[in-house]
Parts: sequence; structure tokens; C-alpha cells
Amino acid sequence: MPRSAVTIALANQKGGVAKTTSTVNLGVALKARGRRVLAVDLDPQSNLSMSQGIDIESLRVGMYDVLLGNAPMKEIIHTREIDIAVAGIELAGAELALSSTIGRERALERAIDTVKSNYDYILIDTPPSLGLLTINSMVAAQGVIVPVQCEYLSLRGLAQRRETLAPIREHLNPGVDILGILPTMYDGRTVHGRDALAVMRENFGPLLFRTRVGKTIRFAEAPVEGMSVIKFDPSGQGSRWYKRLANEVIDRVEGETKKAAA
Repeated sequence: MPRSAVTIALANQKGGVAKTTSTVNLGVALKARGRRVLAVDLDPQSNLSMSQGIDIESLRVGMYDVLLGNAPMKEIIHTREIDIAVAGIELAGAELALSSTIGRERALERAIDTVKSNYDYILIDTPPSLGLLTINSMVAAQGVIVPVQCEYLSLRGLAQRRETLAPIREHLNPGVDILGILPTMYDGRTVHGRDALAVMRENFGPLLFRTRVGKTIRFAEAPVEGMSVIKFDPSGQGSRWYKRLANEVIDRVEGETKKAAA
């Protein structure tokens, strides 16, 4: 087990690549393996919060208040299948509000530090942009999982993500790196899907997770019921994919922890 929480950002500047789906289902799968998990909703669309049945319209405080120092992190954590640090639409104004503050890139890191001892894994769902919220997630994280749709435009976004990490490592967080690249929406029946996967394998080798997350209508149905796909359809293919991913994440994170300890 990790000695303290490992913080992982799920990030890709391209939208619609299953970041939120992967955050919540990876979190639930990790919890099923006995890990304590917090998922942080850092996307102003608040899809992570809503996907766990949280009414964002009724929230009194959320990530916006935490980032600006007006509320403690523990006050915005709601317990559902996993713990969720919730966000509402007002988070859209956080980048502007933070832009004039000192240490603005470390607002999330400071907030997470106050609850880190309560968890084994902290997963951050990021917006599809390279703005200040995403930079905060990179500064707070030890690793980044990049969900990549198996199609051409997503592969371009992947190259840009690696370029983005370089200045963050140099100036803000030398310890952050890509933990793994997760192929999503994979359809092995199509030539395009197989070719995209081959390009990822050729260019990123061991960074590529063995798990390939495909397509299933359950990913759309589960959030309507405020559930992960693991709870909504426990024996389904979507559930199996994310349980496999959780095993890979545990192997990569905790295997490295054991090596370091030795």
C-alpha cells in the first residue's frame, strides 16, 4: 500500500475522451481493492459530481471556494461510492479569480495536502483545456493518466500533453510524469481503431496501459442513475475494463513504492 496518498490527474486537452468516466470508475475499482479513494471534480462542467448523483445546484460550497481559500477541503467532500470533492458551475470563474493571487498554481496542492493522510489515492478530473485549473492538477499530482480516444485527433492531443508537462516539471513540479496512457472508445473491429492503437504502441511503448476501454451504452446509462458502471452493471464489460485498469495502476504505483522502499 502507498504510505501516503498518491495523487493522479486524469488529463487530456481534448474533450470527449472519457476522462470523467475513467476517473469515477477507476476510483470505484480501486476502492473495491481496499484502497481509500478521493476523486476531485476540477472541471466546471461538474460531470464527475453529477455522475455520482450529487445535485450541484444545491451546493453551498465547492471546489471554487476551496481554491480561493474560502472553505477547507474537508467541507466539500461528499461520500458516495467513493469520496467526491464536489464542484458547481461557479468553478468556471476560478481561473480569473486565481489569476491575480500569489502561488496560484499551487492552490489545489495546498488544499489536497490537508486531506492527503485520509486516502491512498486521489484522482483529479480535469477540464479539457490547458488553463490554470489543469496546471493546478499537474502541480498537485505525482502522476498523470492520459485517456486517449483511439482516433487521429486524440493522438495529436496526446503529443501536446507531453509538451505541456515539460515546463511544469522544470518550474513547478519536477516529480510529475505520465503514469500511463489509456486507450478509450477502442473498437478493434475497425481498421482505424487498430491503426490508432498501433501508433500509440509504437510511439509510447511501456507507457501504454494493457487495458483498452471500448464502447458500451452502459457508460451513458450509469451516470443517469448516479452510479459508476461498476455498480450499475457489475458483470458487464465496462466494469471488467476498469477493474483491469485498477490492477494495472496498483501494479505501477505500488510496485514503484516497494522498489523505492527496498
